[in-house]
Amino acid sequence: MSATRTTTVRAVLAAGAVAAVTAGLAALPASAASTATVTVVHGIPKTPVDVYVDGKKALSDFQFKTVTNPISLPAGSHQIAVRPAGAASTSKPILTLAPTLPAGANATVVAYLTADGKPALKPFINPTTAVPAGMGRLVVRHTAAAPAVDVLAGGKPIITKLTNPNEKMLMVPAGTVSASVAAAGTTKPVIGPVDLPVTSGRTLVVYAIGSLQDGSLTAVTQSYASGGGAAPSSVNAGTGGQAADRGPATALLALSGLAGAALVAGGTRTAARPRPSVADARRT
Repeated sequence: MSATRTTTVRAVLAAGAVAAVTAGLAALPASAASTATVTVVHGIPKTPVDVYVDGKKALSDFQFKTVTNPISLPAGSHQIAVRPAGAASTSKPILTLAPTLPAGANATVVAYLTADGKPALKPFINPTTAVPAGMGRLVVRHTAAAPAVDVLAGGKPIITKLTNPNEKMLMVPAGTVSASVAAAGTTKPVIGPVDLPVTSGRTLVVYAIGSLQDGSLTAVTQSYASGGGAAPSSVNAGTGGQAADRGPATALLALSGLAGAALVAGGTRTAARPRPSVADARRT
């Protein structure tokens, strides 16, 4: 990566993430007024699960490193129950929650490991405001059992001291970014390097998932058009990628009713692959 690109990436960190999310939701089209869009990321190793929504199985035998296609749900309250894959529908869930989905919300729910390796569940609101011509929005989310990290582009840090379970956003010139993740203050990658396709007018969200300690640390992504509240689509970033920091858990998802030491997740995409091509990563 050229010095000019690295400087541009470093300079355009979106400090107003919360305001942008709020503005994006306000600008959603009328067609989204009665529904919400939810994507689910499975970031917990060795925990296949079935996910029930309002008493019906919505996700079956979902595995680590997978991301669902966008799911459209009516705005309002829902009952969600998570059971081990293959367990009877009448068995006691390992996790229950009652999310309230605001009309027009574009959200992702991530099942992940905390920094000290405990299963957890976190909602993120996906920014949908317009992206300047020739630029793409890059969102990095740290949802892995790992300490603070630096995100490197072209071998130079563009985000530093990122902690679980937060995020940061950047506007990046359209093109391919060679990115990796290293322990904060170092340059030896623990994820990557991987080529990330940044597309003009789109948002690419990268999730660091898994555990550094057990060697399952990896990354997956989702990508969606920005500027009209478009629903996100999911892609795989391979076993390289980015971790993240600072999440505006401006949680328009009012998650409540968590039960048990939860393991939750879901997905419909194939597992991540090492060093994907740009064409692979653009698949939506």
